[in-house]
Amino acid sequence: MTDKIDLDHLRQWIGRSTEASDTVTAQLVKGLRATLFQEIGEPRSGDAAPFTTHWCLAQPVFPMSELGPDGHPARGGFLPPVPLPRRMWAGGELQFADALRVGDEPKRISRIADVTMKTGSTGTLCFVAVSHEVTTPRGIAIRERQDIVYREMSTTPQAAPAKPVAAPPAGQHREAHISDPVLLFRYSALTFNGHRIHYDRDYVTKVEGYPGLIFHGPLQASFLVELAAKLRGGQPPKKFSYRGLQPLFEGSEFSINANDNGDGMELWIANAEGQPTMKATAIW
Repeated sequence: MTDKIDLDHLRQWIGRSTEASDTVTAQLVKGLRATLFQEIGEPRSGDAAPFTTHWCLAQPVFPMSELGPDGHPARGGFLPPVPLPRRMWAGGELQFADALRVGDEPKRISRIADVTMKTGSTGTLCFVAVSHEVTTPRGIAIRERQDIVYREMSTTPQAAPAKPVAAPPAGQHREAHISDPVLLFRYSALTFNGHRIHYDRDYVTKVEGYPGLIFHGPLQASFLVELAAKLRGGQPPKKFSYRGLQPLFEGSEFSINANDNGDGMELWIANAEGQPTMKATAIW
């Protein structure tokens, strides 16, 4: 049984901050390019990295003894100790000011911005908003808001959202790939993400009740950012907002879609049935 949530206690984490730094290596850039179905090349010092490379940098490292049953670190520390067992990346917003480049040693300052609760069709939801600022010696590179959602464990299958998600119009721009376990493994490795829903089929099906391995939220967002930039001559959006709608599972085709919309674009990931799993808006 889930412990009662003391929101006032959790909100005491608001304002807490932490700093971390890392190095953008050529090997990291090659690995991420390969995972994003880009030309790998031979990146050299000063070459631009993929736009969401910062999600691979300075990830927290904990000893095995401090990990929870889902592969995440046990609750507490920088993030508030939300007593709900399911934790997922719900969405967020990115503002791109400068590209990260091979050889950069960016610093990230993270701060707990808000903690809120809602009651949805699947039960109690607790949202933790984290703000990040990534800098290099050249100045600000990326500002970000990351929305993390904690949920109750369900005993019913989670193959579909509680409410049907309306299919979007046909995309003016579309790319399609296969969501296979190797792709998910590669991204977990690049981001040092131990969350078992992405690689442990027994855990995700028998414990969390999903029909298969789950595609990473930030990997979906990365595909959308890269498509948006490619369609604008390599220029990333000044603001990119995205939100997960339903899980995307392994083993089938997924598509990356975009429609032009005046000064920006509407973008989405769709599963093999054409249902959107993540939506985004890009503004230049």
